[in-house]
Amino acid sequence: MEAAHDYTMWALFARATFIVKLVMIGMILASIWSWGIIIDKLVQYRRARAEAAVFDRAFWSGEPLDGLFDTIGTQPKGQSQKIFVAGMLEWRRSHRQDGGLIAGAQSRIDRSMDVAINKEAETLQRGLPVLATVGSTAPFVGLFGTVWGIMNAFIEIAEAQNTSLAVVAPGIAEALLATGLGLLAAIPAVIFYNKLSADANRIVGGYEAFADEFATILSRQLDS
Repeated sequence: MEAAHDYTMWALFARATFIVKLVMIGMILASIWSWGIIIDKLVQYRRARAEAAVFDRAFWSGEPLDGLFDTIGTQPKGQSQKIFVAGMLEWRRSHRQDGGLIAGAQSRIDRSMDVAINKEAETLQRGLPVLATVGSTAPFVGLFGTVWGIMNAFIEIAEAQNTSLAVVAPGIAEALLATGLGLLAAIPAVIFYNKLSADANRIVGGYEAFADEFATILSRQLDS
């Protein structure tokens, strides 16, 4: 009889029906997956901001662009470096052997950097759709588990022909646990999706601003 009044989370899970257990397990896995993405993105964005700050100091240090390019090489690791290298590679390819420039160099340089920016933006935003999906669907999946659990609880109550609180409470508690787990997965996913999306947009905006400044510098050299 004591086991029937055990309301710990494990006891509620153990007494739940198979469908409700599947819902609970799914919500727990979704929560773990979401937190894995959240932690990974927080680390990735911090690293990207630090790399951008270091590269920005090097770029504006007064060192010749060719020298900076030779220092970085053609296989850069940092995101800002990749955008810079994409522009410099196209800049060098646009020179003929006689030192002149091939027509349309500016547009090709801009497109090369845009492609590099898009690749980095895709990397930064990878995983965010998962957070959006968890945040939007987890409450409804949890609610489905609750509805299913309550339905079975009412069936058991009807079979027992007893509506006392001792009979009703366990089934309702088991069912509501599914909604609780759904909210537990959804709330952090929604909060961090909004935060990480804004962070990613700011980082990409910094890349685009750098590309515009770099393109302006190269255009002056083209004009001269």
